[in-house]
Amino acid sequence: MEQLTRYLELLNRDPHLAPVTGIFAAQVIKPQAKTLATDRGIRCVTLDYEALRGIDDAEVRLF
Repeated sequence: MEQLTRYLELLNRDPHLAPVTGIFAAQVIKPQAKTLATDRGIRCVTLDYEALRGIDDAEVRLF
């Protein structure tokens, strides 16, 4: 969370990029990290890597 916060602060210094928002994506997000992220305006997304590996939707494939 600290590293993501630093990246966001750095990117938001550039007027051509600002405003930049963050998304914290992980398989497991502990309550403390979620609270910290929410306080800093960072969205949290929980991912299921096993489910993502099995996704093969013909509509989103290029070939």
